[in-house]
Amino acid sequence: MRSKKWKSTLVSFLLFSICCLPSTEVSALDVKRAVHSNGLTVLHVERHNLPIVIVTLLVKASPLDEAQEKAGLANLTAKLLTEGTNKRKTTEISDETEFIGASLGASVDSDFTAISLSVLKKDVEKGFDLLSDVVLDPIFPEIEISRLKGLIKGGLRQSEEDPSFVAERHFKAAVYGEQPYGRLTRGSTATLDRISREDITRFHSDFYRPGNSIIVVVGDLSEGELSSLIKRFFVGWKPSDHSRKPYEHKSDRTQKTALIDKDITQANIILGHEGIRREDPDYYAASVMNYILGGGGFSSRLMQIVRDEMGLAYSIHSYFSPNKYGGFFGVAVQTKNESANTVISEIIRQMKRISTEPVSEDELRDAKAYLTGSFPRRLETNTKIANFLAAIEFYNLGLNYIEKYPEYINAVTRDDILRAAKKYLDPDRYTLVVVANQSKAAIDIDKKR
Repeated sequence: MRSKKWKSTLVSFLLFSICCLPSTEVSALDVKRAVHSNGLTVLHVERHNLPIVIVTLLVKASPLDEAQEKAGLANLTAKLLTEGTNKRKTTEISDETEFIGASLGASVDSDFTAISLSVLKKDVEKGFDLLSDVVLDPIFPEIEISRLKGLIKGGLRQSEEDPSFVAERHFKAAVYGEQPYGRLTRGSTATLDRISREDITRFHSDFYRPGNSIIVVVGDLSEGELSSLIKRFFVGWKPSDHSRKPYEHKSDRTQKTALIDKDITQANIILGHEGIRREDPDYYAASVMNYILGGGGFSSRLMQIVRDEMGLAYSIHSYFSPNKYGGFFGVAVQTKNESANTVISEIIRQMKRISTEPVSEDELRDAKAYLTGSFPRRLETNTKIANFLAAIEFYNLGLNYIEKYPEYINAVTRDDILRAAKKYLDPDRYTLVVVANQSKAAIDIDKKR
């Protein structure tokens, strides 16, 4: 028994190490795409440099598909997939996965659920057997539902001790209101208590269907071998008439302020508003603009001014978080309570500046060089490639996106940046969240308007 456990640990370590190795010839990816008779979309990249197979199964199931009063349903469903099926108990799933040194898990974000599998080539049949079993045939035992709810509630309570988490939670809630993007994917204690096993089984039955799913396979597997595995484990996956309801995103850029009092020395600040959809053609101009404003690390304007010149923060960054139907823009920073007003005013000043003055040629050149030069790092490993291709398919970016991305970035002009800044930055109507010792921070809301 001890020998088996040692062997499993060694295999797991080797598998993890292989997954983290940089892959080569990224620009030469040959992606094959097929849609099977049951509606399942399959993307395949054949790579024989490493004896490993990486699978990402994306399911269009997320908080967009759950009722507000039962927030957390999508996440709870995903986390319960590996907690028992008609064929395997919870312990059997974990034992079989561990024995072959594989990894199997699920996560949920604002737009979709992703189930991932990493397995050595020699154990790929067992890996696909486990993957298909937990996705197609989970039983959601009551005891595991209760246990997992307790774990999630405990995690939520612990997260509330983190000022940056509190700031982000309040920020999203203020920006999106009661819309799904404004909720935690984990839900809340109250909403979790309202979720029944019937809710979970119905959610799984409605959304975990082949026509609602994308499977990406990258690694040491030929086209014929993959075809055989798909036919054996996924062609029997039954389609459904149920489909994701059209989501109508409601935009709201009224000014909002949330001041949360905590006995801390550093004020946690987020200032921003609604942003840009991932599929918006302006995404690339907005990306270059954001790099110059605050997304470019030490070379960004906000870092140079707030950190280097003013000495008021160790780090400050701006970012766009794009989703399928809507996104947000934010500037996040931690500073001493007493300097919070000064930092907030400078953020607003820099938003106005980039919205009214063209950036310099040097700034534009450096931003383009970084964004195009760092792009291959998104595809350094087979795991990154699988996740990236799943996102490309989901957001309808096209299989030639890897080749086209540098063209999109290099085509951005100074006028494009000015236009994007005027359109996607609003220094007059924004959401401001400050988690701080409010008596010391003394946020002057009227002065910020």
